[in-house]
Amino acid sequence: MQCQTIEIEIYDKEQKASTILCVQEVSDNIFRAIQNNIINYELTFGTEFETRINKDGKHEVVRIIKESDYITTSFFLTPKFTESEYRTLGDEIIRHGGYWQVDLGYIATVNLPANCELDLHNIFKTLGFNPTYLND
Repeated sequence: MQCQTIEIEIYDKEQKASTILCVQEVSDNIFRAIQNNIINYELTFGTEFETRINKDGKHEVVRIIKESDYITTSFFLTPKFTESEYRTLGDEIIRHGGYWQVDLGYIATVNLPANCELDLHNIFKTLGFNPTYLND
């Protein structure tokens, strides 16, 4: 089966909330996340997982099949930097094989390959940016 990109609605019983997640369908009820889930921090870019459909027709995660090969860092953005400055950083992340996204306009999540030489913490230190991390 060729991987097809789709959106699925995932219900998280613990949080009692649903989110829409872009995924690649690997096989029946097995997906690879192609973005980060803002509610379930286990579902990061590259994670493969199995779901079941609940009585409301929403996907519920049954198990993680393969954890992401990427290192994930989430932090709050600050108005200290402009949108174009953040985009420049995003371009650098992509250039190093990574992925980044911004949710709710102020939560940034960066996924970098495990062997990546880009050191976000050092870049932040150089810029005088001391972000509040969510899951580092």
